[in-house]
Amino acid sequence: MIEVPQAAIDLAKRFEGFHRVPKFDLSHAHPYLCPAGHWTIGYGHLCAPEQQPITEEIGEAYLAADLQIALLATLKYCPVLASEAKGRLAAIVDFTFNLGAGRLQASTLRRKINQRDWHSSASELGRWVRGGGRILNGLVARRMAERQFLING
Repeated sequence: MIEVPQAAIDLAKRFEGFHRVPKFDLSHAHPYLCPAGHWTIGYGHLCAPEQQPITEEIGEAYLAADLQIALLATLKYCPVLASEAKGRLAAIVDFTFNLGAGRLQASTLRRKINQRDWHSSASELGRWVRGGGRILNGLVARRMAERQFLING
């Protein structure tokens, strides 16, 4: 069985961060609205607005489960990644975690990956930088990091 690559975990943690909102409670994360307008907690875990605060340990457990779901979806829609370098798999697992399996499934990115056209795939990542209808600097940086993994393996 293929495991979630460590690079995917690192990417998700780097770009999601463990959001301690409100800032006065340094031991817990509380639900907050992400820039795309989704209720989120911890490391980018989707939740209900009434979600109880969580510790970082629980946040890491949510992240592990969410990344496992993203890994399975990634391998379903991009089976070629099972035999590619772990960096390529990590990039697309992070993409799927961030944007959802439906976006990967319906994308030109998926087609380019399955053709093993890594440079075109990397270019496609640059199209996925909007949240809430506007370009977000954090998504631009995230896609750039994913591109490096995709190109370099």
